[in-house]
Amino acid sequence: MKQVVQNYKSGELTVLDVPVPGCKPGGVLVRSAYSLISTGTELMKVSEAGMSMLGKARSRPDQVAKVMQSVATNGVPATYRKVMGKLDSYTPLGYSLCGVVEQVGAGIDDVAVGDLVACAGNEHALHAELNWVPKNLYARVPDGLAPRHAAFGTVGSIALQGVRQGEPRLGEVALVIGLGLIGQLVVQLLTASGVRVVGVDPDPVRCGLAERLGAAACGDPASAAVEATVAELTDGHGVDQVFLAAGGDSNQPVELAARLSRDRGRVVDIGKCRLDLPWNAYYEKELDVRFSRSYGPGRYDPEYELEGRDYPIGHVRWTERRNLACFLDLLARGRVDVEPLVSHVADFDDAVETYRLLKDGGLKAVAVLFRYPGGPDRAAEAVAPAVAVPAVKRRGGRAAAPARAGAPVRLAFVGAGNYATSMLLPHLTRRDDVELSTVVTTTALSAANAQRKFGFAQATTDLDAVLGDRSVDAVFVVTRHSSHAELTRKALLAGKTVFVEKPLALTEDELADVLAAVEESGNDRLQVGFNRRFAPLLREARKRFGARSGPAHLRYLVNAGRLEHGSWYLRQGSEGSRFVGEGGHFIDTASWLLGADPVSVYAVASSGNEDLQVVLRYPDDSTATISYLTTGPSGFPKETLDLVADGRALRLDDFVRASVYDGRRKQWVGSRLPKARDKGQSAELAAFVRAVRTGGPMPVPLESLVATTAATLAVPAGLAGGVPVTLAEAR
Repeated sequence: MKQVVQNYKSGELTVLDVPVPGCKPGGVLVRSAYSLISTGTELMKVSEAGMSMLGKARSRPDQVAKVMQSVATNGVPATYRKVMGKLDSYTPLGYSLCGVVEQVGAGIDDVAVGDLVACAGNEHALHAELNWVPKNLYARVPDGLAPRHAAFGTVGSIALQGVRQGEPRLGEVALVIGLGLIGQLVVQLLTASGVRVVGVDPDPVRCGLAERLGAAACGDPASAAVEATVAELTDGHGVDQVFLAAGGDSNQPVELAARLSRDRGRVVDIGKCRLDLPWNAYYEKELDVRFSRSYGPGRYDPEYELEGRDYPIGHVRWTERRNLACFLDLLARGRVDVEPLVSHVADFDDAVETYRLLKDGGLKAVAVLFRYPGGPDRAAEAVAPAVAVPAVKRRGGRAAAPARAGAPVRLAFVGAGNYATSMLLPHLTRRDDVELSTVVTTTALSAANAQRKFGFAQATTDLDAVLGDRSVDAVFVVTRHSSHAELTRKALLAGKTVFVEKPLALTEDELADVLAAVEESGNDRLQVGFNRRFAPLLREARKRFGARSGPAHLRYLVNAGRLEHGSWYLRQGSEGSRFVGEGGHFIDTASWLLGADPVSVYAVASSGNEDLQVVLRYPDDSTATISYLTTGPSGFPKETLDLVADGRALRLDDFVRASVYDGRRKQWVGSRLPKARDKGQSAELAAFVRAVRTGGPMPVPLESLVATTAATLAVPAGLAGGVPVTLAEAR
């Protein structure tokens, strides 16, 4: 088998062929699926190995002391041979992985061959294809948790143990110094505990990531804004806890901790930073300085780690293994999200190059994963990296009937949030051929407010009553993303025409459920709120551009901007990623302009997976590149689009101005006043109401809606695999 090793004397890193470890009693043999590079601890080891002998000595004074003791005891020649022999040996790297149990040792009855487990330990969870792991250093992975996420189990346990040492309480305020991998996890764990968090890091990208993951505010350690935020959140008293998750030789972290702590606050050291405590500052505030010992109780105890002797839960509630299982549970329930931390996924065979890029700065990363051949995620990917585009099947049933002749179309709204009340209902209230019948919300007051403001005949919290009302011609689903597919399915089965805001579904299973309802009911009367294809300026530009004969190339820049703290869009565990939520808009627009549905998707992301580049390929070799960015300036237009083909070009500037170029001159220019920016909602609603009233075709074919949804869902699959994802029609 293969394993990543390093020679500490020469600094050489290599992937070495080594024997397969035996499966000893008291443990299991695990085949790795993903292992996590600790960009802090491991890179420190890699950097030390590249130092001169003097540099190594300076970086490890503890080891120098041991050498001097050995010289006093054994003499210089013997000590020299011993030290050189140890330095000139291969040492392993890695301590956090997820894999499949391949063999079970004697005395193990809590897992079986084929089970997925997360493993810990710098002697047992190595960057290797196979590892023997003792009982107290593995935990079963909960159903539904992705192996790449479970590989974070060990570093998650380190962060969790650090948080436990701080003893956070609801309503407290904490300061996290250092927003690397451990710091980002500490931020999320504290937020999940009801603690408000201020983060400190000199890297603005890491500060932005921590804010997206729950921190109230983050900034540079030298920034006055950090101190101002702490003063505001604590009424000037200082934070209750400080978590030192930084590394390096600077004493700034411990000095900052003293300055921003309250009287008798708690300071917890999780990382490996300099700890020259300023005596007066710590003494006068009587600060409680605590250390967090790695993964938790049991660490460095050979009877616990190697012999499997557990500590009674009544005496030690959270051991290494219990911390590991707890963190996996938090991941599975969506209380902690590690996907935004994944900066890069590398094939295990590329390990040496990956370490080189990390060391040289060519790869800026919070977390990097190694992906192993034959792992549970990779096996399916190797056969066919594809996302199925479900076929639309129709059969006879209770299809939605056209509205009553001469009568206005009666509409019901499920949900009355910001988008419904600002972008849809104002257009509908101006139409004489529409009657707003019923509004359904989860809270009585919001339904009453919508009824009063827009003139609904009824307001209710009873969805079933609306779906059973035969006088309702169409149902608008304008709720949060996680409920779209289920509400659409119910409305289709009830025989209603449905308008659902994007996205139609958050998963392939949800999309399949919607189409199963179409097949069961025979009702295919469905529209998704992809409004941009209805924008008057864009439609006119497309008309002026004309037909094309060769492939086209489209570039769509979306300056999405940062989300406000607390936005429900940030709840990826329940509401899906931000791009899955709104990316269908841009894919649908590209497909409409190119006149086809995509056949493959390739996606790459920056650190945190917020800034995306999505490349779509079409049957005629046309391509569309969607740059979805959150880091652009707020004053820059939100959406700009360019389409080039056959010596012509079309440009759209944020639905305010459009141009068509032919040869060396502008053929056509159209513009609108900025305040009259029209992204097509009014025209889309008019087309939908007309289809409901007449029983004619829906504004967008269902097959196109399904293809766009499948392409959107392929983006996270592409990010996970790092390869183009084929969109294959299911048979």
